[in-house]
Amino acid sequence: MKAERLQALADAYGADLRRWPADQRAFAESLLAADPSLRDVLDQAAALDALLDTAPTPVPSAALTARVLAAAPRPKTSGRWRQAVWYLGAGWAAAACAGVVAGVGLTSHLTADARADAVLYQSALTGVDDTEVLG
Repeated sequence: MKAERLQALADAYGADLRRWPADQRAFAESLLAADPSLRDVLDQAAALDALLDTAPTPVPSAALTARVLAAAPRPKTSGRWRQAVWYLGAGWAAAACAGVVAGVGLTSHLTADARADAVLYQSALTGVDDTEVLG
């Protein structure tokens, strides 16, 4: 059973074990270490790999490329899609505006608290009553 699996993997991935999936590569290495006679399977795959490497790479003609591109399906754009994109953009813009408003409000609140704390701290250092300073 293991020899048939090795043959199937060699047929699928060739003789170079680096092209095999990692878990299958480990399987093949352990199988070849246990039974060196199975090296013939990889030798046959190497002969086929060499034959395939000598075959010329086909180059499609410009006419064939043009026909294939002309026959390719075009994406359908409808009014609904444009409307959905517009709503999505409007949603992002509203979220950005809400974030700016929240940030400004939080910053002004924190700044006012910081000023009041500074005045209270300064009045504590100078001994001036904070009601006179805060007025």
